[in-house]
Amino acid sequence: MSTQTVPLLQTIEPDDPSAENAHKPNAASQQKQNLAASSAMASNHNDAESALPGILKQSAHPVVLLCLYFFRVSAISVYILCGLFTNNYVLSTVVVVVLLAMDFWNCRNVAGRRLVGLRFWNQIDEDGESYWVFESRDPSRPANPVDSRMFWIAIYAFPLCWLLLFVVSIVRFNLSFIPIVVLALVFNITNAVGFTYADRDAKQRWASGVAGSGWNSGIGGIGGQIMTGVVKNSIGKIFG
Repeated sequence: MSTQTVPLLQTIEPDDPSAENAHKPNAASQQKQNLAASSAMASNHNDAESALPGILKQSAHPVVLLCLYFFRVSAISVYILCGLFTNNYVLSTVVVVVLLAMDFWNCRNVAGRRLVGLRFWNQIDEDGESYWVFESRDPSRPANPVDSRMFWIAIYAFPLCWLLLFVVSIVRFNLSFIPIVVLALVFNITNAVGFTYADRDAKQRWASGVAGSGWNSGIGGIGGQIMTGVVKNSIGKIFG
């Protein structure tokens, strides 16, 4: 004896009509949830749009921070997009080199001093020996957290970008632009190494109690020797 199963084509009606209404979503609550979700999405969108103004608003030196990123982004942008606007190799090279030089000077003499309280330079003594001098600010006046974070991001991120462009130039056999990328790497790496050792030197001197009040200068030991070697070797490879 065989049995045939009839498929269930309709849902079971509830015995109590109020049960059906209980399972239906409330239109008012559903509308409130939609409005809440829309407002959350709008809030996230506004936060994303106000990221840069928010950073500049929290910065203690917004103009200095803006100039730091302006020169660095401009140099890379001109290098990448110069072929779309002109075929003049000399003009493109001059513009990129000028932007790199302005960025190098601004980062070492203005941005580093104002944003993180660090500065370094090379000095030659009476015997003709060069050494690096590191200068730091009194730790009782700490740097703004936003300024410090954005400064170190710029110091370490842009050398990686130029290194990537160097690899791309080699892969594409674009040898004419390699000297520009090498010069950019020299400038950016010099600032990165210099400020890294300046920060390390400042922490060591302030921790040992050697530093006095205000700005304090110190001659870099191993860090200064490494800086001297890096700059000499890099410049020698470019112009030698």
